[in-house]
Amino acid sequence: MQPLEPLTILIAEDSAADRLLLSTIVRRQGHEVLTAGNGAEAVEVFRSQRPHLVLMDAMMPVMDGFEAAQQIKALAGETLVPIIFLTSLTESEALARCLEAGGDDFLAKPYNQVILAAKIKAMDRLRRLQATVLEQRDLIARHHDYLLNEQRVAKAVFDKVAHSGCLNAPNIRYLQSPYALFNGDLLLAAFTPAGDMNVLLGDFTGHGLPAAVGAMPLAEVFYGMTAKGYGLSETLREMNAKLKRILPVDMFCCATLLCLSFQRGSVEVWNGGMPDGYLHSMASGERTVLTARHLPLGVLSPQTFNDCTEVFPMAVGDRVFLLSDGVIDTCDANEQLFGVERLQQVFAANRQPDVLFEEIEQALRDFRGEARDDVSMVEVSLLEAAQLSPPAPVYSDSGQSSPLDWSVSFEFRAATLKRFNPLPYLLQLLLEVHGLRTQSGALYSVLAELYSNALEHGVLGLDSSLKRDASGFARYYQQRNARLEELREGYVRVHFQVTPKGAGGCLTVRVEDSGKGFDVARVMERPVDDDVRLSGRGVSLIRQLSDHASWSDNGRSARVEFFWEALAESQAFS
Repeated sequence: MQPLEPLTILIAEDSAADRLLLSTIVRRQGHEVLTAGNGAEAVEVFRSQRPHLVLMDAMMPVMDGFEAAQQIKALAGETLVPIIFLTSLTESEALARCLEAGGDDFLAKPYNQVILAAKIKAMDRLRRLQATVLEQRDLIARHHDYLLNEQRVAKAVFDKVAHSGCLNAPNIRYLQSPYALFNGDLLLAAFTPAGDMNVLLGDFTGHGLPAAVGAMPLAEVFYGMTAKGYGLSETLREMNAKLKRILPVDMFCCATLLCLSFQRGSVEVWNGGMPDGYLHSMASGERTVLTARHLPLGVLSPQTFNDCTEVFPMAVGDRVFLLSDGVIDTCDANEQLFGVERLQQVFAANRQPDVLFEEIEQALRDFRGEARDDVSMVEVSLLEAAQLSPPAPVYSDSGQSSPLDWSVSFEFRAATLKRFNPLPYLLQLLLEVHGLRTQSGALYSVLAELYSNALEHGVLGLDSSLKRDASGFARYYQQRNARLEELREGYVRVHFQVTPKGAGGCLTVRVEDSGKGFDVARVMERPVDDDVRLSGRGVSLIRQLSDHASWSDNGRSARVEFFWEALAESQAFS
């Protein structure tokens, strides 16, 4: 039975009679025949004709079959060209030499036609199998290169989105070492309109591209809501809801989210499933552990998600240190983990907080571990607000038109005050007035102070003197959360009026609350730059940042003015 496809077979035999006999047998089997009288001729014929299979006599003049087989194999490269040795040798060592020289089988003399045909078919199957394997390997390699190029393009886009914030700020130091091309860890940082800094360190389940898929929508929510001035609670709820909606059930994101307030000297923290973070006090040398108190993002439904945060005081020079579990899970050659204990030893041995980050990096290198996971560390310090320069906001409109001469009023009642932060909404409304855009930071800070004073001291009746020390600071925010949950009545009213004045204009803001008021005269007697304490700085900050500020109705009503000129408006788009 003839094969489906005839082969070209080279017969290298110094005996003319044997060469003729083999040629006749092979042609009858349907194959084409090439012949050579010695090893050197066989090599040249192979070089020029590239036959599919070689029948090689072991003992030939000029060049024996062993040397010829080696040269033919070298010329064939990765392509399998089976060589069947034709030999009258019977000793085991001699037969083994045939295989060691590159032979794939041997056929003893005198030749048996049936056995020869069977060996040719078997070698042809091997040759075809090898060709298929090489073809599939090349296909896989091309596909791999294609996917790798796609991932590089995707990574370039991802990096621009994920790193579009302020990771280059002078108070941030970080290390990211991805386990794969894409980092399953996500590090984001951005300034709020008030000049605070939000920082997120996240760790998605898995590695590489699947782990990075959720990072794009998470970064979009983080940057978008931070730029609009939303608080951590609102941002956390939106991020959790989005991840819960789009991720598979077996994927989620452990995350720690911080808000550093340089004006207030505080840090707000939410930790969902991440390793402990640490707040280092420069003055006392104490470390406050920022423990995970929540489940990761994307696990709970929006109805059951817990967005409660913790607030800690920070002084200039204090720093927060965060890490992913890849740091803890780094292992050495003996499969020993770096672990929390070794990290604590680095903390204990540190004498200069300024070099703690470098000491942890060095400890990881000295441990000689190979990363099992994406490795991320970040250290964020509290600096003087003057040492930071938040980038100017970018607006999508042309700035050629602006609403003028209008007013609007809002009243936020108990049910809204408990669940809704109106500041981002109010700020976006005011920034439709192009002349106010260059003052967006001051505007947001003043609105935030007016609203928080009206809500916390007016409606909730909280005493800001609690914030005189660290423990009081924590008690203040515990009371705030508790009283908000119990709130059944009360209101905060906000009134805006925009009036053209010459080539510019004036914004008047009035904020009223249903509280008992405060001693306006006593508070106003404080110097404008009185910022030593943790409490009582809101009024002085409002006076500093606005053009005019006054209080009436025993402190229950505040009136603030901002002015702008046409020059400021034009500069906003220069």
